[in-house]
This record gives sequence, C-alpha cells and structure tokens, in this order.
Amino acid sequence: MNNKKLTRLAALTSLFLAFGSPAHADQNTNDVIIDAPIEKVYDYVSQPDRWHEWHPASLSADTETAKPLKKGDTFSEKIRIYGQETQMSYEVLIASPPHEFKTAFTSPLIDGTIHYILEKNGDGTRFKRTLDYSIDKYIAIMKSGMHDLSVIALGNLKGKLESAK
Repeated sequence: MNNKKLTRLAALTSLFLAFGSPAHADQNTNDVIIDAPIEKVYDYVSQPDRWHEWHPASLSADTETAKPLKKGDTFSEKIRIYGQETQMSYEVLIASPPHEFKTAFTSPLIDGTIHYILEKNGDGTRFKRTLDYSIDKYIAIMKSGMHDLSVIALGNLKGKLESAK
C-alpha cells in the first residue's frame, strides 16, 4: 500500500473512530507503573519493531528504522488475533516524547488506534495504553462464512436424505 493511500486510510479510520463509532467499536485501557525513567519507556514503546518483545499478539513489525517513530511515519505489523494472522498498516498520529505516542491502524480484520500516555511517577513511569478498535470487518467475514456454511450444510442434508430413498 503506498503512503498516500495509507495516510488517507489512517485519517479516515481516526475520524471514523472519533465521530462515527460503529456498533461493535470497543475500548480497552490498561495502565502500569514501570520502574524505569519516562524517556527509556517512551523510546522503547515508540519503536513498533520491538512490540513483539512485550505484546503477545505482535509477531513482527517493519518500521525501516531502529529508533522511535515520528508523527507521519508509517509502518506495518504482523499480528495474530482471534487465532488468525493478519497484516496491519499504521500511521503515527502523535509522537510527543516522552509523554504521548498514538497510531492509527487498519487491516482486513480490525481497525482502530493505539494510544500511549506516559507520566513521571517518582523515579518511574506510569504507562497507560488505550486501544480503540472495531471488529466490524471480522464480524462481516464471520457472518458471510456462517451463511455460506449453512447453505452448504442444508444442501448436504437434502442430498443425503433424498439419496437414501
């Protein structure tokens, strides 16, 4: 996907989530106190090619750099979610070291944003991660698949019972 398309897609995803959340949109927010300086935490979490080291869904990422990303940077990530691997396309929306990092993502299964807020907490860091996401595409694929399987099942049932006459 070229950068212009990715940028438009990320912007649309962000606007969609901000103003037109679909029926299946959800949010997951977690936070933790990390016994490490805020700059160290920010530098680590703003390098998506390192996410696989700490996030169980992340398999790998291609950022084409080995440093924290900046606003407007794009990258891809391979994840395993719902038992399926999918390729994610991202754009960095906010990169404000060492306090805030936000990306918008899209994929065949899931769209959304990941937002990190970092605050000094004594000698450590309070790290807050918010995932806003929509699985509408995944649900649409599942519904279509279930319908198709049901049609096949009924055809099989009809064939089995009618051929047994």
